[in-house]
Amino acid sequence: MLSEDNINEIKKVVKEFFQKTSFEIDLQVLPLQEKTIPIEIKTPEPKILIGQNGQTLAEIQRLLKAVLRRQILEDFYIDIDVNDYKKKKIEYLKETAKDLADEVAISGRERVLPPMSSYERRIIHLTLAERKDIVVQSTGQEPDRRITIKSLAPRES
Repeated sequence: MLSEDNINEIKKVVKEFFQKTSFEIDLQVLPLQEKTIPIEIKTPEPKILIGQNGQTLAEIQRLLKAVLRRQILEDFYIDIDVNDYKKKKIEYLKETAKDLADEVAISGRERVLPPMSSYERRIIHLTLAERKDIVVQSTGQEPDRRITIKSLAPRES
């Protein structure tokens, strides 16, 4: 379990990291959720920190996690969100998944989504897990792994 000192150290390291990059940010460390420390960042230049499809953000998070793991020997995760990018992305993925599942259930035609990260695929799987009229599968190999949504109802000719 992370102590208050550990959390303060994490906050200090993250703040120093962004100060060294010369990005103007407002940083807020939210209360611990299980083993994850949510970190919200607000900045006037979010595109640079987020990168294409969130890749830069993912790499920043991976780098900070590696640095912090050397200083804090506890088992924990950090979840960095810049200008609510991840929150908006999650909502978009959930809505898209529901819309596509409805379309597949009505038309009977499968839909193959573009390649996604394991995190994004997990959101879609969890969103559609309770559906009894479709099946959701991940297919392919990284980095081209993608989701296929298929109807369970027999297709009419």
